[in-house]
Amino acid sequence: MFKINSNYKPSGDQPKAIEKLVDSISSKQKHQVLLGATGTGKTFTIANVIEETQKPTLVLAHNKTLAGQLYAEFKELFPNNKVEYFVSYYDYYQPEAYVPSKDLYIEKDSSINDEIDELRHAATAAIIDRRDTIIVSSVSCIYNIGEKEEYINKMLNISINDEIDRDLILEKLISMQYERSIIDLTRGTFRVKGDTIEIIPIGQKKSGIRIEMFGDTVEKITLFDPLTGNSSGNVKTISIFPASLFVTSDEKIKKATKRIEEELKIRLKILHDEGKLLEEQRLRERTMYDLEMLNETGFCHGIENYSRHLSLRDEGETPTTLIDFFPDDFLLIIDESHVTLPQVRAMYNGDRQRKQTLVDYGFRLPSAMDNRPLKFDEFNEKLNQVIYVSATPGDYELSLTDKVVEQIIRPTGLLDPIIEVRSTKHQIDDIINEINTRIKLNERVLITTLTIRMSEELTSYLKELGYKVTYLHSEIKTLERLNIIRNLRLGKVDVIVGIN
Repeated sequence: MFKINSNYKPSGDQPKAIEKLVDSISSKQKHQVLLGATGTGKTFTIANVIEETQKPTLVLAHNKTLAGQLYAEFKELFPNNKVEYFVSYYDYYQPEAYVPSKDLYIEKDSSINDEIDELRHAATAAIIDRRDTIIVSSVSCIYNIGEKEEYINKMLNISINDEIDRDLILEKLISMQYERSIIDLTRGTFRVKGDTIEIIPIGQKKSGIRIEMFGDTVEKITLFDPLTGNSSGNVKTISIFPASLFVTSDEKIKKATKRIEEELKIRLKILHDEGKLLEEQRLRERTMYDLEMLNETGFCHGIENYSRHLSLRDEGETPTTLIDFFPDDFLLIIDESHVTLPQVRAMYNGDRQRKQTLVDYGFRLPSAMDNRPLKFDEFNEKLNQVIYVSATPGDYELSLTDKVVEQIIRPTGLLDPIIEVRSTKHQIDDIINEINTRIKLNERVLITTLTIRMSEELTSYLKELGYKVTYLHSEIKTLERLNIIRNLRLGKVDVIVGIN
């Protein structure tokens, strides 16, 4: 059950806005717009709406930084509920591509952030396990992540006094893509000592599960600290989720490989008839290698390109996304909707254009194009009830509903700041004077520059003068951004230099 933990109560325009939004949700209104001026506490208003309606909630933001900020705020407001974070787990991502004009093939290359991967798994596990869950996400939530049914079927549920063979548990863990480790226990691994099995869940590296057995009976289930090995408490039952969102059964893999072979045969004939012999040879070699890997290991490099066959979907059928993991009555909050919705709309076309070239030149089967984000109309079909939140909502949101809830008066009573336009002459000296004034008042300073290089050079100059300053731009990693913003709030940083 959602319960806000805060010393503050709604004020200003917030009480009326909360009442109107809750009434519309209760009357099954699908679309609403919360038009709130900057600084009026829109996040706190939404938190109160979630508490009143008690609906599992997906909060959609248009970038990782905003998503991180919202995640931190909801986490603070709902300390006793599940608040999770779901964004792209790549620190670096170079998609597979082909440039015909240069005959240049670019292989997929990426660097996965382990902490964000952990948070993604925690998010999917939470929404399956509990209704009192809020997931804050970027547009990653509209990308294919594997089948919900297979993910749930692969779960391992164990209770005290269960009668189960120890080896069956080990086989199940391996089928869930957990790795056996003798010494070092890390996220997504397990080890066995006699009748004791120790597991580190994929979505939680700070807490392990120790299953103690007597013969074929589960005698004890303990939570423990992987670092010290000390027990942190006993539980009667435990649910262990798969180590990958892309899990499937052996039976499905066999069906999938047959489908891939059939598609390959048809595609090779088309390429041959068109006289594209090089493309025909290339596609045959690449696909046959992938099929061999799938049959032998259940996995191959670029397995996501065969997701349509692995999930036994038809051509063009809507892929499974994070949205499908939510119950039917979930609530969607689209923050800064005037920016987020155009981004959602653009994702499909950008992805398809790149993959069409790969298909045309024999690097991938046509089914690779079904590993994709949602089309905009498919996205809309998956929605239950939506609140579009923005200070400047777009024409699209406003055209969907006459339920526009305004929130103009700030709870603090503060007015918009006065804007001054000053000469660029002696601007650095002027900045330093302003920084000194703000520091004396225990306030913070945000400086925007035109380029990344300018922000870094200005930061270095101010550091030489002894100021607590750091820069924040697009090359800063996701979790580092959250630390920078936190340090600003704590006073460890007085000045942030960003990009305009």
